Amino acid sequence: MDRKIKRQVTGFRTKDGAGVNLVRVLGNGTMEDYDPILMLDSFDSINPDEYTAGFPMHPHRGIETISYVYKGKMIHKDSLGNEDAISDGEVQWMTAGSGILHEEKLPKSERMLGVQLWLNLPARDKMCPPAYHSIKNADIEDISFEGGKLRLLAGQYKDKNGYKSKYLPLDYFDIHLEPRASIVVDTESDRSVMLFTLIGEVSIDGENVKEKTAVKLTAGDKVEIKCLGEKAQVLFISSKALGEPIAWGGPIVMNTKAEIQQAFLDLEQGTFLQKDMSYEDK
Repeated sequence: MDRKIKRQVTGFRTKDGAGVNLVRVLGNGTMEDYDPILMLDSFDSINPDEYTAGFPMHPHRGIETISYVYKGKMIHKDSLGNEDAISDGEVQWMTAGSGILHEEKLPKSERMLGVQLWLNLPARDKMCPPAYHSIKNADIEDISFEGGKLRLLAGQYKDKNGYKSKYLPLDYFDIHLEPRASIVVDTESDRSVMLFTLIGEVSIDGENVKEKTAVKLTAGDKVEIKCLGEKAQVLFISSKALGEPIAWGGPIVMNTKAEIQQAFLDLEQGTFLQKDMSYEDK
């Protein structure tokens, strides 16, 4: 059964961090429909003044942040001691877990183009140990098909495997389509699947989707994506909906208000960065 469009969201312009211009596409008003994707921020600028202020050191707990920088550069530093940079087609994957502090610098480039996702953590894994991992171009396979290519950022595509998410399954593809080309992507029927049109316009089951739009799809075992006119670049994101309560407080996402209050109390008392890693994988 073909997947169809359930909801489209184009987002709104805002500023975050120290004054980074971005488009917030998904947030606390979409978290139920797009579960387990909590947030999607889109970056697309040729003006360095709109992004070089970056994101100074700030906390996270209870989520994973996944940044895909198709054009430009992002420099990461965190409380675990990690310092790393990704650029032009690479991915930064940070597991906040029980708590992490990090900063992201965005140096001047010809174009800053990409997205950041917030992937929710299951209740049982909210307090898992924090971690950082980067997926470099050498680890990303380009898979050609008639009329385009698919970059396997994470997960599995047919018999090809990329980086494996530890806590929730995540298939993350960057699909490039030539003018009027199309692709059919097979999907597991129980997966929560969404698309984001990073560049260009596409059609899904006869319904047009404009650039910079997040599309949640209905249930099904496949989806056909057609390029309309100009070239298109579409991000395909597939995971499993959690269906769990969500309590959201700024950079902290837990399951109850009490857990949010505890997180901010930990920040105030200097106990946010957990010393006792007694968590065990379930």
